Amino acid sequence: MPTPPCWSLSETKKRRVKLVVAYDGTDFCGWAPQRGHRTVHGTLTETILQVSGEEVELLGASRTDSGAHARGQVCHFDSTRSIKPLKWVRALNDLLPPDLSVKSCQFVNSEFHSRFSAQDRHYRYRILTGKRDALRARFTHWYGRPLDVALMHDAAQTLVGEHDFFAFTQLVEEEENTVRKVFSLNVRQVRDEVWIDVVATAYARGMMRRISGALWEIGRGMQDPATLEVLLAQTQKGKAHWPTVLPANGLCLMKVRY
Repeated sequence: MPTPPCWSLSETKKRRVKLVVAYDGTDFCGWAPQRGHRTVHGTLTETILQVSGEEVELLGASRTDSGAHARGQVCHFDSTRSIKPLKWVRALNDLLPPDLSVKSCQFVNSEFHSRFSAQDRHYRYRILTGKRDALRARFTHWYGRPLDVALMHDAAQTLVGEHDFFAFTQLVEEEENTVRKVFSLNVRQVRDEVWIDVVATAYARGMMRRISGALWEIGRGMQDPATLEVLLAQTQKGKAHWPTVLPANGLCLMKVRY
């Protein structure tokens, strides 16, 4: 195989490389690798191979849903190539498709883990309450009518803290842990959009889209705020009522904090 232009044949000891990446998730089947499907993980891994000539194990901070986006997804891999961080950024971005880009790169110590070292993750869900806008259709859930944002925000505080979010997840195995800690949950009107911002340790599968769906139902007057307490009281032992699941296109991973 020809020597890629970014590295010399002389190898150095392995170094851990941390990337911050952004992507428009519309045409990806999520982050996680899936055989026969286009995923963020697969596309990025293949591009790292093109740049470095190495097959690496790429690990991400959060497994975003199919169709969901990211501004600040974090991932890491180990490499023996003597490629400087800025050159990693340039070389990867030269080869990546338009809907995926590397924002930054740095070397980190071997104990760093993009998933397990994270303190919290910030997700945002955007609901368009104004006129339909083709330029935002890929990144917002269009509702087109006003929502009671103050009521949504006040109701959302019920979810802050450590709770069992079983009723806010997709169907899970009986023994799976669905307890998560939410540090903050804010709902606000930003021009003709409603933004739902959640900062939590981690998220059960589908949790963010179900939280957003439950708050959307409250904001449009279809559910009472007390519904959230009922949902939190449901566990694997009972028959759960599942909240509305909003589409993935309004969801974006904003930042992972370490």
